[in-house]
Amino acid sequence: MIGMKPRDELEGMLIGQLIASHNAAMECYRRAMIGEQTFEGRRENLNQASKLSRTCAALTEALDRHRGKGRQHITVEHVNVHAGGQAIVGAITPGRRSSQKLEEHTHAPREITHEPGNSMRSPEPDRETMPIAGGAGKAPV
Repeated sequence: MIGMKPRDELEGMLIGQLIASHNAAMECYRRAMIGEQTFEGRRENLNQASKLSRTCAALTEALDRHRGKGRQHITVEHVNVHAGGQAIVGAITPGRRSSQKLEEHTHAPREITHEPGNSMRSPEPDRETMPIAGGAGKAPV
């Protein structure tokens, strides 16, 4: 418990339950491995060990959520890629920029916009264009 460093009483209780359920699961796994065990006894011990293992996972998740590790941060940005351009999807580490410019860029307000467009071009010019999703009506494909 000391190694998991509980920060408050709730974390202490969660960690205590986590340790108890882990020890109980290990005991069920140990009993299932006894050679003279009947099939039903082995199955019941493995069933209980499985339930206890799921409890350990749920307690670990609860502890992570309590500690703030379970929160997701999603950043949505609008990107225009024009003909002949290239787009990069993923995290980008800035190169050598001054910290002032980087700070200004980081705190700049971002806006979500929608630009209605034309149909997507087909790589084969002889084929028809493909409609863009958005409920603008049905178009031949």
